[in-house]
Amino acid sequence: MIQLEKPVAIAADHGGFALKEAVKEHLDQLGVTYHDFGTLDGASCDYPQMALPACNAVVNGECSVALLFCGTGVGISMAANKVRGIRACCCSDTFSAEFTRRHNNANALCMGGRVVGAGLGCALVDAFLNAEFEGERHQRRVDMLKEIEDAQASL
Repeated sequence: MIQLEKPVAIAADHGGFALKEAVKEHLDQLGVTYHDFGTLDGASCDYPQMALPACNAVVNGECSVALLFCGTGVGISMAANKVRGIRACCCSDTFSAEFTRRHNNANALCMGGRVVGAGLGCALVDAFLNAEFEGERHQRRVDMLKEIEDAQASL
């Protein structure tokens, strides 16, 4: 049972629009709240512009995690990882979706609408949202990621 304190941030470019819509239906069935940052109609748009407001909502505490979609999932994950405080992963298997939360404390799951079908996409979302960060030895590594991020910010 998915238990989140805050809504999920959702965003997609045109290549991920159909998968985003399928995931929204799935979240509705589960009773999981979300904030859709677009695209709202599937018209051609740029994934960096779609990722930024959703990632900002996670970083500022408005949303718990982000679910992001583009054609491959790769471009939007690259854009998401440029946002300080975001740890985005592009996944197309449930093991990775689960363990990136458990071990890397990922806060954004990215998927490709041209790579992942609706059924698998919903399974990835379930694996991601149901997993919890294990901390302990993994926290040290997440702290190292933050140190890299902080060092780059000061350049």
